[in-house]
Amino acid sequence: MLLRGRVTPKPPARAEGAPANRCILHADMDAFYASVEQRDRPELRDRPVAVGGDGSRGVVAAASYEARQFGVRSAMPSFEAKRLCPELVFLRGDIGKYARESRKIFRIFADFSPSVEGLSLDEAFLDLTGTERLLGPPTQVGADLRARVRRETGLVVSVGVAPVKMVAKVASAAAKPDGLLVLRPEQVQGFLAPLPVRKLWGVGPVSESRLRSCGFETLGDLAQAGPERLQSILGPEGERWSRLALGLDEREVQPNGRALSYSEENTFSADTENWSRLSETLLAHSESVARRLRRDGVRARTVVLKWRDARRARAGARGYPLHTRQCTLLEATDDGRVITQEARRLFRESGPEGPIRLIGVGVSGVEDCGIEQLSLFQPPGRGGKEASRSGREALNRAVDGLNDRFGPGAVVRAGERPADRAGLSLQIKRGEAVETSGSVEED
Repeated sequence: MLLRGRVTPKPPARAEGAPANRCILHADMDAFYASVEQRDRPELRDRPVAVGGDGSRGVVAAASYEARQFGVRSAMPSFEAKRLCPELVFLRGDIGKYARESRKIFRIFADFSPSVEGLSLDEAFLDLTGTERLLGPPTQVGADLRARVRRETGLVVSVGVAPVKMVAKVASAAAKPDGLLVLRPEQVQGFLAPLPVRKLWGVGPVSESRLRSCGFETLGDLAQAGPERLQSILGPEGERWSRLALGLDEREVQPNGRALSYSEENTFSADTENWSRLSETLLAHSESVARRLRRDGVRARTVVLKWRDARRARAGARGYPLHTRQCTLLEATDDGRVITQEARRLFRESGPEGPIRLIGVGVSGVEDCGIEQLSLFQPPGRGGKEASRSGREALNRAVDGLNDRFGPGAVVRAGERPADRAGLSLQIKRGEAVETSGSVEED
């Protein structure tokens, strides 16, 4: 049921194996950043508004629905947005304010389910399985949640409810703006079948082009092809896409799940191949990633270097080739010095051969900080490697404490400077304080 235009999908038979007893709600705020600004600044209401980096290489982080009527979309380069809508009001944004609003919204979500999985500041999955006797049927729960968010924050949230996560997410997108779409198990396939393949969660422009080149235009085409045929054509991804197209998604809502990776990147305001500048940027990103690891109490075993060439290879915002290199450490680390050393080594040994526009450092292979195995060749407490590492850990703790007390950047490593960014920081990343940065730029 779609509560807005009263459109109800046709109810074909439910696919065998679809989980009929689960109930997943996906809540997604409508044009979150732009809506917060329009709420707080009455003169911007009913006007086209975009939030994000307004430089030549910035991108739109959020666009109001008035702006979307001109074709302005999130992730669009800001210069293109201004071309499409000359009257567009471009705002740099306030990530601290958006984070505070997000916390209010997630407290509301928590009152409707103990199992909430946040995907970003403005969207989340809620597991409503087994709550009907307490909260009422899904349609009522969705309406109550939307009404409470509007009443307590003055903002609008669209909601999709379905038996599985992927379908709930697609349903909330279909309900926008300001709508509620509830799908019963027997309605799922009829809802999905006519949708284009790009609606499948996880299918981007490259995957869409690949699927269409193979003759698959809709999710119904994928569902009818069957997993064996899709696997023979598309490889291992084929079976997964077949199941999702049928509305089969075994993934559970995972509250407070541990991050699988951490990363920092920036797009430069001008292309560069200056090693001194790039080296400083690698240091800044590595230290930021390390601080986030320590804040979450985890370490990482793999260091990843990422860059985007300055030379455009194809049209579009993502037309600049993206490259990655990585290495695995003998010991997991949360030390910015170690991450910096490996990132710089990867850059020197197999990095770019010309100017670049974007550079980033990341880590993966994340594990908890547990009891470590002692070195076989260096007795503990006698200097050498163990003492050096112990000293760096103490230094890192001291620096973290000073920055927590006096603000980010109060104490930094020698040579660490803020990364040159083409756009404004608007993301809250796992393991960082509100004041620290990850940027809204091209990716």
